[in-house]
Amino acid sequence: MTNSTAPARPPVPAKQKSWPVWKAASWRQMGSDLAYILPGFFVSLASFTALTGLFTLGLSTFIVWIGLPILMACLATARWFAGVNRAALRRWAGNIPPVHYRTPHKYSIGGMLKNLADPQLWKDFIHGFLVTFPLRTATFCTAITFLAATAGGLTQWFWMRFLPPGGTSLAELIGLDTFLGVSPETAEGWLGIAYGAVFLLLLPFIIHALALADAATTRALLTNETAALRARTEDLATRRAQVVQEEASTLRKIERDLHDGPQQRLIRLQMDVEAAQRQMESNPDGARELMEGALEQSREALAELRQLSRGIAPPLLADRGLRAAVESLAAKSAVPVTVKGNLVHGARLAEGAENAAYFVVSEALANVSKHAGAGTAKVAVDAQPAELLIHVSDDGVGGAHVGKGHGLAGLVDRLAGVDGSLEISSPAGGPTSLRASIPLNG
Repeated sequence: MTNSTAPARPPVPAKQKSWPVWKAASWRQMGSDLAYILPGFFVSLASFTALTGLFTLGLSTFIVWIGLPILMACLATARWFAGVNRAALRRWAGNIPPVHYRTPHKYSIGGMLKNLADPQLWKDFIHGFLVTFPLRTATFCTAITFLAATAGGLTQWFWMRFLPPGGTSLAELIGLDTFLGVSPETAEGWLGIAYGAVFLLLLPFIIHALALADAATTRALLTNETAALRARTEDLATRRAQVVQEEASTLRKIERDLHDGPQQRLIRLQMDVEAAQRQMESNPDGARELMEGALEQSREALAELRQLSRGIAPPLLADRGLRAAVESLAAKSAVPVTVKGNLVHGARLAEGAENAAYFVVSEALANVSKHAGAGTAKVAVDAQPAELLIHVSDDGVGGAHVGKGHGLAGLVDRLAGVDGSLEISSPAGGPTSLRASIPLNG
């Protein structure tokens, strides 16, 4: 099953860098930054501890091969911590670049050695073992220090009275009490409020800078957009080549079936009609028998043509658009079908998108009629600015799956040919829901 992914919201921090300190949004952002960087220190501590133990144990026993599965466990642990860090970054930033891992091999000696060659696993390890612990320790200490200095300075006028007497305050050392003509205690309280206010004004920007530094490191090591896009491109190229090959094979099969089936019947029909025409006056009964045979040949040829036309886009789709073609499919369905959506009559889309959408609806409704045991079905066709959304649902018994046949398996490859995706939800007992997404900006 291929799942469509909803578009991620844009990164929040990038919108908030220019907010002034007196805006409430700056302080809400600081709360978000603290919620990101403070728990990250404890994650990095756990990551550093676990990876240190596994890596040293695996490296020391690698010579006797025991260390190979231990190193694999180390990299798997690093990948798990990387997933935790990416999830935290996604909650904070709203959107992060994709990540790509190589397809894992079997857990034989050769397979594990090949798995060790995945560069992203080692980037996860470097992030969790060497980078995050010192970085987040410094980040954590800096954030706590500034928070404590801000709170301590602003409340110094209150808590300094509980300190034991006899010490010399900073205000007294620098002569602030003499300059202001107040007592050392009062001068110290005012000095605390002054530096506390300064720290308070700087605090949102300092905390945000710490969060940005952590996020930049995480993006650099735990995402690899170039590799992910390259893998996606290779996958699409493979799928599209497969679709082209299957379509060529289908065309050859149709050509062969037309030659062996309807074409031969039409030739036989022509011969019977010509023979009947010659015997019309001399042998009316024989001519009538020939015409009956020709009529039967025409029925069989028509049935074969209808069978062959399945899988070929109808002229109605090319002439009147997707909405009319979908309504035609609904009218022919053995199960009552309701069609809705914002795609209006006459609206035209890219030819590839229309063809793919038509066959999705056609195959889905055919599956409903043959296997679902449904009483009603619904089809929704919604055209968004960037994608076409198809939703087919029924109240049947469920159990549909792309791996179980029912004609649905080919839809995944067909949609992959237009860079689309398919999602099917069909629990036992129903209902069944099929959702397809087809890009419109390609």
